[in-house]
Amino acid sequence: MDLNPDAIRQAIRDKVMELARNLGYDASGLQDDDIIPATGLLDSAAILELVVWYEGAYDLSIAQEEINIDNLGSVNAMTGFLLQRKAAGGG
Repeated sequence: MDLNPDAIRQAIRDKVMELARNLGYDASGLQDDDIIPATGLLDSAAILELVVWYEGAYDLSIAQEEINIDNLGSVNAMTGFLLQRKAAGGG
């Protein structure tokens, strides 16, 4: 698994763009600090799909209380959360 921050950001961006495209939206202008739910690019089902993909792609188990804007709201938040959890030995 590649824990390079740039590679992680790119993978998350790619997944958001794929999910948005499936809903008929163009997410190519998404910035890494944009709050993904606030952009309107993804509906609640797509956001859930993003979180499930994220857990599977990075072998990460996310507790209910960890699912929030601070940890998962943006590309940068998701990248930081993953790196922090992996550095702490958490999966």
